[in-house]
Amino acid sequence: MNRGVVALVPARSGSKGVPDKNVRLLGDRPLLAWSVAAALRSSRIERVIVSTDSAHYADVAKRCGAEAPFLRPPELATDEAADIGMVSHTLDWLAERNEEPDILVHLRPTTPFRSPGLIDKSIDLFTDHGEATALRSVHKMSTTAYKSMEITDEGILRQLGSDRTELDPANAPRQAFPVTYLANGYVDVLGTSFIRTTGLLHGDHVIPFLTPLAPEVDTEDDFEFLVHYLERHPEVADLLFG
Repeated sequence: MNRGVVALVPARSGSKGVPDKNVRLLGDRPLLAWSVAAALRSSRIERVIVSTDSAHYADVAKRCGAEAPFLRPPELATDEAADIGMVSHTLDWLAERNEEPDILVHLRPTTPFRSPGLIDKSIDLFTDHGEATALRSVHKMSTTAYKSMEITDEGILRQLGSDRTELDPANAPRQAFPVTYLANGYVDVLGTSFIRTTGLLHGDHVIPFLTPLAPEVDTEDDFEFLVHYLERHPEVADLLFG
């Protein structure tokens, strides 16, 4: 029996770039609390589950209002572990209890500033497109990716994706290139039946969901930026906790 829409917030404990970032305080709340709060305020999400390998993180998640009914196996919480393992583990746990949902909403704690209303819109957009294999949030890149560079093995600059090192074509106005988008951690909407059938998360017919620029945490500098952003924009906390 499938049961609606479940939010999945992954919060492993082994971060090296920002140690314990998922429970570090942003404002006066643990980082993962921001994603939990956004899910709890969604009108379309029925359950909020945190997948973590840490009993301490699980206790924090529960205090924030989420469920943390299991601990993720260590082998699914390494730096190299792919999301599909964590997602499949969660679905297996739910299936064993006859609670597997139709839809998983993947909310990464490292993208804390969200609108619950936009989460609802993303779920509605996915369900309105029966042919979609998944939905991924993206934001418009300030500079088109076609102007990006790579360095060859010989130490020469080359336009990304080109087989030549002539750079003058990259100097054309940005309006001459296609608009490009960067996938972010704002929201992914995943179909359980597709995951179970293919063993994939996203597949080959992914619906884009455009969001505002979504600050994410990968480094200490990123975390400091979030702190300063919150000081300048306290309304983002009011939206989730007010």
